[in-house]
Amino acid sequence: MLSLNRRPRVIRALAAAFAIPTAVAVLAGCGSSEPATTADGKTVLRYQGTTGQVSAFELAADLGYFSEIALRWEGDTTSGPANIQAAATKQIEFGSAFNGAVVKLVSGGAQVTSVLSSYGADELSYTGYFVRDDSGIASARDLIGKKVGINTLGAHHEFVTREWLHRQGLSEQEIDQVELVVVPPVNTEEALRNRQIDVAALGGVFRETAVERGGIHPLFTDKAIFGEFDYGTYVFRNDYIEQHPAAVRDFVQGTARATRWLQVTPRDEVLARFESIINRRGRNENTQLLKYWRSPGIPVPGAAIAEQELQIWIDWLVRNGDLSEGELSAKDLFTNKDNPYANGTYGPTTGPTGEVIAK
Repeated sequence: MLSLNRRPRVIRALAAAFAIPTAVAVLAGCGSSEPATTADGKTVLRYQGTTGQVSAFELAADLGYFSEIALRWEGDTTSGPANIQAAATKQIEFGSAFNGAVVKLVSGGAQVTSVLSSYGADELSYTGYFVRDDSGIASARDLIGKKVGINTLGAHHEFVTREWLHRQGLSEQEIDQVELVVVPPVNTEEALRNRQIDVAALGGVFRETAVERGGIHPLFTDKAIFGEFDYGTYVFRNDYIEQHPAAVRDFVQGTARATRWLQVTPRDEVLARFESIINRRGRNENTQLLKYWRSPGIPVPGAAIAEQELQIWIDWLVRNGDLSEGELSAKDLFTNKDNPYANGTYGPTTGPTGEVIAK
């Protein structure tokens, strides 16, 4: 267990902002019956959120982009694999995770389909794998026998780390000697500075605040490996898609439009909207960290899914012996049929009264 006793003031703020309410998290894991409709006939979609942040679908609801569905928050999560597992087991209706985790879930027998990209790397938002300036670590080979701090196993940070090591020429045997250590995101920077880990995977607010304090630099980044790329998707259970096609269609079109709104709206306006949403939803969250938001992190207009964004991780799992060649095909794991931006002719994004917000 990592000992993390000394915390700078900003780390304490991060810890407070990203703490998961235990009672709520427990409730989110209970019950598997699907909720009824609202009094006005809208289908209720249960979901897990992220403390101190506003997801594109939460923004869509606030912008008035949904007409068939209403959202119901069931608690927060910090793990993509756990989030999509909750969706697969009917604790919530949809979840978001790294595409490699989605592929692994499907390979394990889960009947889910990706319907929209949920996060990625663009010019301003990405994950960096940081080392201390005095670490002496300058290459992949320097990591043999060292520790890399990641948020969870079997997800984005692990896949990207292993892919980078592979591309740098390390053998599988050598890669296995690089120890992956699970550290809560709020503690990762401190673990790096206290020399409890040698590399820290840092993204979003955690990267911004860590870089601001200095003394560290990225050894590599996901953006440098793959370029601007969508890394994760929202998934629904296949039976839910079949039984509630109108609800899924409304979720996709509204969330796609909200993503586009984020891609073209000035940052100050985005932050003001986020702060308003967080304050009104009454979850006792800290809005001080919103200033570190840089961009939506999704480079594709409207978050349409590209086949390669899933196929690359299928190929990775085949190479590592977790899947058989031909066992899965990316085209069978996703659909863009409900995304108004999927055909490349990005129509106008309109507000609740019909005004054009973005094209």
